Amino acid sequence: MSMDMVMDVLVDSVKDTVMLVPFLLVTYLVMETLEHSSDGKAERLIRSAGSAGPAVGSILGAIPQCGFSAMAGTLYAGRLITAGTLVAVILSTSDELVPVFVAHQQPALRILAILAIKLVVGMVVGFAADAVLRALHRTGDGHPHIRELCERAHCHCGSIDAAGHNHAHDHGNDDPAHTHEHDRGHDHAHVHERGWSRWAHILRCSLVHTAQVTAFIFVITFVFGLVIEGLGEDALGAFLSAQPVLASFLAALIGLIPNCGASVAIAELFVEGTLETGPMLAGLLVSGGMGLLVLFRTNADMRQNVIIAAFVYCVGVLCGVLATAVGLVL
Repeated sequence: MSMDMVMDVLVDSVKDTVMLVPFLLVTYLVMETLEHSSDGKAERLIRSAGSAGPAVGSILGAIPQCGFSAMAGTLYAGRLITAGTLVAVILSTSDELVPVFVAHQQPALRILAILAIKLVVGMVVGFAADAVLRALHRTGDGHPHIRELCERAHCHCGSIDAAGHNHAHDHGNDDPAHTHEHDRGHDHAHVHERGWSRWAHILRCSLVHTAQVTAFIFVITFVFGLVIEGLGEDALGAFLSAQPVLASFLAALIGLIPNCGASVAIAELFVEGTLETGPMLAGLLVSGGMGLLVLFRTNADMRQNVIIAAFVYCVGVLCGVLATAVGLVL
């Protein structure tokens, strides 16, 4: 691999990562503000709006960008959205689909049809996932878990008092009253945060979280960018063409790569005629931007992360196989 190729991947990785920073910062600002809210109204609002999450998530994901999936990964880690909403966002995220299709002067109806399929699949699967989890009583305790994100990040995001003093989490307090408060998820040591000190504290915590996740995303994006560039689009196309029966399974695996280059490669291969409609849908449904990458970085339950990623993969493959079976052509 030439140095020019490495530099191109580096520049692309920087661009892709920088584009996510505003989304991540806004997400953490909202989460920290909610965590430092003492009246409980924000938490009640989140719980009441949760049932409509997959519909809202799939619509937002269909907007041509990959930032909302990164937001969704973080919000789910803090239990501010449901698993169904997260899945809906990932499945509907268009990522680089629209720019590639527009660059190749593809018909508007073709682009809209693919976006509509992704949106509908995301919405239906999201609602179904939430319904199954509710029936199995696996929807969690209904409370935000933002505090756990702070603890795992070691950002020392304790609360501050009116004088501006920081009150970090006390992990050694064995007092029963404190333990009870901890179990309720409100042990963030709220103590009359007021004025500019409170907002400065929230901003600092948000910046710390954003910087940590951004650094992680950049490293992974750069590594996978080198892998994709090293393999080459022609090699990927030849590999998929040689395995027509397994094309949907393989395209979905490529779509799982947390890099915008994955969706670009799939879209390019479809436009060139190398990929048929079914495998293209399988790959682009799974290619949910940085959502899964951020989920693995922020959510501590690795078993849960793997299950969500595997579920998204299976949905993509199933849709691809069904599209091929019915002879769908876009």
